[in-house]
Amino acid sequence: MGINIKGIINPLLSLKQAGLKPHTLLYPYEKKETAGRYRGLHYNNLDDCIGCGTCSTICQNEAIDMVLLDQMQGKKLAPGDSGLRPRVDNGRCCWCALCVEVCPTGSLSLTKDYVYVTDDADSFLWTPGVSNPEGKEILSYQSDAHHSLLHYNRVPMRELEGKERVKSFAEVVLGYNDEEAREEASRCISCGLCTEVCPEHMHIPEYINAIYHGEVNDAIRIIYDNNPMGEMCGKVCTRRCEDVCAIAHRGEPVAIRWLKRYATEKADNADMVKEIVHPEIREPNGHKVAIVGAGPSGLTAGYYLALKGYDVTIYESKEKAGGMTMYGIPKYRLPLESLDKQVSYMEKIGVKIKYNTKVGTDISLQELHEKNEAVFIGIGYEIPYTIGVKGEELENSIQAVNYLRDINSDKRVDIGKKVAVIGGGNVAIDAARVAKRFVDEVTILYRRRVKDMPADWEEIEGAEHEGVIIKPQTIPLEILPDAGGKVRAIKYGNAEMVADEKGGRPSPRLIEGDEHILEVDTIIGAIGQEADYSFIPDDIKNAIEINRGRMVTNENMQTKLPWLFAGGDIVNKTADAISAIADGYKAVKGIDAYIMQKYS
Repeated sequence: MGINIKGIINPLLSLKQAGLKPHTLLYPYEKKETAGRYRGLHYNNLDDCIGCGTCSTICQNEAIDMVLLDQMQGKKLAPGDSGLRPRVDNGRCCWCALCVEVCPTGSLSLTKDYVYVTDDADSFLWTPGVSNPEGKEILSYQSDAHHSLLHYNRVPMRELEGKERVKSFAEVVLGYNDEEAREEASRCISCGLCTEVCPEHMHIPEYINAIYHGEVNDAIRIIYDNNPMGEMCGKVCTRRCEDVCAIAHRGEPVAIRWLKRYATEKADNADMVKEIVHPEIREPNGHKVAIVGAGPSGLTAGYYLALKGYDVTIYESKEKAGGMTMYGIPKYRLPLESLDKQVSYMEKIGVKIKYNTKVGTDISLQELHEKNEAVFIGIGYEIPYTIGVKGEELENSIQAVNYLRDINSDKRVDIGKKVAVIGGGNVAIDAARVAKRFVDEVTILYRRRVKDMPADWEEIEGAEHEGVIIKPQTIPLEILPDAGGKVRAIKYGNAEMVADEKGGRPSPRLIEGDEHILEVDTIIGAIGQEADYSFIPDDIKNAIEINRGRMVTNENMQTKLPWLFAGGDIVNKTADAISAIADGYKAVKGIDAYIMQKYS
C-alpha cells in the first residue's frame, strides 16, 4: 500500500488561505455594505405617516395590516390622521416596494438592513419605525413624487376669465366634462380620511369610484344617501375633506367638491333626480313635525323625516327656500336654478314648505308645539354686527348680509362708483365680488394679514382676479360724511402684527400716526352676524340653554326641552352649509327616536 502524498500536502497548502479576507461575515458583528437602492427591511416615519392604509391596500401578498400602536393611544391626532400605522409580515413580504411607491406622504421606505435572524415566529410581524427606530439612519429605497404611481396634479378646472366674469352673474366655474371627471377621479386612493373629517361623513371614496367607472347614476344615489343638497355642496362647500386628502401631502388634493358637482349636475331636473335616486318613501306614520327655517339644516331634516313617513311642514319667512345659501351666496357661485332644483325634488317626495310665513308673527312657536310632536329650529345668522366706528350711521353705510340679500332678491342697490368692504371672511369676499360687478373700484380693508383671512383661499384668489383690491393690516377709524350726510370717505390706520405670547395667531396693533383716508361712495360692513331669537317666547327661551348666542343641544340636536330640536348656524360654530346639513341629518335620528319612544 503506497503513501498518498497528495493527501498529506493538500491540507498544508490550504494554510495559505488563512491570510485572505473571508467570503462570509460573522453577523451581527460584521455587516456587508449594500447597494444604495437595496430593498431591505421597511422603515416608517411615524410622525409623517397619516395611517391612510394605502400600503395595506396595494400589497398583493396581504403582508401589511394597519394597527393602533401603544404610543398612538390617547394622542391628539391631527385632522386627516387615522392614528393607525402599518405592520409588515415579513413571512409574506416579497419586497416589491409597491407599498413604498404609493405612500402619499413618503413616510414609508426601505432600508439597507436585510438580515434579521430570530427563532421567534411572531417576530416576523415587523412594525416599521418601532421595530427598527434606527432605520432612519440607513434608508435606501424611497419613493419619488416626480416618478410615482400616484398622480399628484389635479385636473384643472375651467373658469371664466376674471375680466370677463365681472360683467355678469354667470357661473364662474364651468365644470368638468366626462373625460376630465374620470381622470380626476382616478387620482383617489380611497383611504377614507376625507369621510372621517366631513361633518356629514359622506361616502366620498365610493361616489368618486363610481365616477371613475362611468357609473354616474350610482354616484348620485351614493351622494343622496346622506346629503339631499349634494349639488349645492358641489358648488359652495368649504371642502374640509380636501384639506385632509392624503394626496395633498405631496401634491394637490383630489377635487372632491368638483367631482360631486359633476355627478349631481348630470340630473338636469327634480324629476330626473327622483328617478335616479328612487328614494324609499315609507307609508305615513301619523306623526307631525314642524321645522322653522328652510335653510340647509331645515331642508335636510325635512327630507329625511319625510322619507321615514313623517308629515313635515317647513315654515319659511321668505319667498324662497335655501336660507343663507339662497340669500347670502352670490349667483355666480350658486345659480338660482340649481338651488330650486334641489328644493323642488324635496317637495316632490313630500316635504311641505309654507313660504312667506314668519314664526312669531304669522304663527307662534307655541302653536307649532301644540300641533306637532316635535319642532326643529334651523334659522341662520342674519343679524349683522356693526363695525363700531363713528359715522357708521351715515347713508350708504350698509351691511354685507343685507346687501347680498337685496341683490339676490333682484333689488336695485345704488352703491356709487367706489366701495370699501370691511372684513376678511367669505361674506366680505362675496360682498366685494358682487359690488365689483356694478362698480369700477372695490377695496377690502382687513385688520390682519391676507394669510390670516378666514375666507376660502379660492374666493380670495377669485376676488383678486376680478380686480378687487385687498389692503391688509388696516383698521377702520372713522367714516367721514359729505355735506349731504352720505358717506364720503373712510379713515383707516395701518397696523403692525404683534406676536401672541401664548402661541396664538398674531394680533394687529394700530401704528400711531400712520393714518390714511380712502375716498369711497359706500361702506359695506362684513365682520360677522348673530341670530334673531325674538320669535322664541320667554318661557321657552328660559327653559333651554343659549350660550354665547348659540342654542345648546345634545348629540341628537335636542335642547333641554325634549320636543325642541335645533341645528345649523344657531348651534354649530363652524357656520357652513355642510355642517348645517350634518346637524339636520343628526336631528332626524333624534326626532325619530324621541317620537317613537314617546308613543311606543
